[in-house]
Amino acid sequence: MQALLIVEDDDNLRKLYTQEFAEEGYRVLPAANGHEAMQVLEREKPDLAILDLVMPGADGIELLGRFVKQTPQIPVVLNTAYPVYRNNYLTWSADAYVIKSSDLSELKQTIRAVLDRNHAEADP
Repeated sequence: MQALLIVEDDDNLRKLYTQEFAEEGYRVLPAANGHEAMQVLEREKPDLAILDLVMPGADGIELLGRFVKQTPQIPVVLNTAYPVYRNNYLTWSADAYVIKSSDLSELKQTIRAVLDRNHAEADP
């Protein structure tokens, strides 16, 4: 079972994502902020991380930088309500960028595609 680290400060969205992705067959590792995400990474090895960009404390761009340095093998999908960050070169190291929506189909498709691509690259 593939594991997803979901870093989302909004309680309702985090619960929704946890439920939706568990129903999709993923093991979900929720984190409310960057500090919790780093704690999860100390004990777990998720197959993919979904990061919100705007959070209190460590923002998603800062967290993305830490992920890239510490766990470059874990693909990252940025999930934000703000399309303006797509043009920020600091976000370009992410594997995908998805604008938040009440319809989770784009996020789900993107996660499947990134995981499939990552798996194919790992097993040439």
